[in-house]
Amino acid sequence: MPQATATVADPAGDSSSDRTGPSGAGSDFAPLLRAVKGQGLLERRTGRYALSIAANLVALGGVITALVLLGDTWWSLFLAVPLAVLWTRTAFVAHDAGHSQISDGRKANRLIGLVHGNLLLGMNEAWWNDKHVRHHANPNHVDKDPDVGVGALVWTQKQAAQREGFARWLTRNQARLFFPMLLLEGIALKIYGFQYLRRQPAGERTVSAVLMTAHLALYTTLLLTTLSPGKAVVFALLLHALFGLHLGMAFAPNHKGMEMPDPDGDRWGHLQRQVLTSRNVRGAILTDWFLGGLNYQIEHHLFPSMPRPHLRLAQPLVKAHCRSIGMPYAESGLVESYRQALAHMHEVGEPLR
Repeated sequence: MPQATATVADPAGDSSSDRTGPSGAGSDFAPLLRAVKGQGLLERRTGRYALSIAANLVALGGVITALVLLGDTWWSLFLAVPLAVLWTRTAFVAHDAGHSQISDGRKANRLIGLVHGNLLLGMNEAWWNDKHVRHHANPNHVDKDPDVGVGALVWTQKQAAQREGFARWLTRNQARLFFPMLLLEGIALKIYGFQYLRRQPAGERTVSAVLMTAHLALYTTLLLTTLSPGKAVVFALLLHALFGLHLGMAFAPNHKGMEMPDPDGDRWGHLQRQVLTSRNVRGAILTDWFLGGLNYQIEHHLFPSMPRPHLRLAQPLVKAHCRSIGMPYAESGLVESYRQALAHMHEVGEPLR
């Protein structure tokens, strides 16, 4: 099992990771890798990240200051909206650190991940990295990708057929319940993080536990010294609901409704495995900001350590390469991406209705 410091494997240093493409003739990924490297798109943008991180921290400080100044009033609940947005920006930074996008140094990336994930969000970055490593290695593979394993939701009709009781009802209605369920995701992320502690080595477990506990203590102290207990509870629930919704809306369009490799079929090469299972979302600067760069999901999966600002620059190279070898390149608008994802969930539950 990958340790807490594991980062998502990046084939950029090994073109042999795509020994056979869809045609089975050599590496389809190697020419694209050479083109991307030739334009310097795998080089770090540490200065850009430093400015982005600093701006996010200043904004977080500003919202907290406003909360303190407003004091014990229901108007303070409106601050849960910008705080949820900034928490999501914080999660994007932790995500990028887990991919070693920010710094060449492994320790620096881990420190950034610990601060942004464990301390600022109360979310165990070790749990996230372990889960995310397996997802990137085999996206949409029902036996290997934890994101399409059986959980509150299911992703294949075979999984749906095994559901019983309340879970069966949930699967029948999972498409219409998907966005409401995201409102619980902010709290669930904290719970998963604490549950994962027992799987970490002792030293890493101590660091993770101390930082996540510090988050809860500082966060609780802030709310209870600023708001009455009732308002504090409402604020906390609203903040976590909005955070879970925003984060879920950023990840939902990426793979749901895309190709799912046959566990018993031929082994796909890196290019085929990452491109056919991923969907990009068209848009401009606002879309890039709202989705944290994850709208360039195909490029991100092909080059997981590529800095986020370079993903849009790599897109023309990737699209041209896919076109040259006849490989589909999925791209849609934001609303359409949600429609496709929900349609897939609805189809999975169809035999139970």
